Amino acid sequence: MRPKANGGDRVTLEPCASSALRVGDIVLVRVKGHDYLLLVKGIDGKRLLIGNNRGGTNAWVGPNAVYGKATSVECA
Repeated sequence: MRPKANGGDRVTLEPCASSALRVGDIVLVRVKGHDYLLLVKGIDGKRLLIGNNRGGTNAWVGPNAVYGKATSVECA
């Protein structure tokens, strides 16, 4: 399965309230001091389950870990 964004792709991000996020959205999150583009895999109240496009899940994160939502991806 092809990733939704690859290294070198140009990704446009916009600030987004966590309440506006939906499963399948690509978000910029900070986890343990590192920034990642990941998919929203699930929502439980204000927490988000984030993961990759290959079926894996990473962790539940709170709304303060989300820095933006991808609005477009341009392939390199």
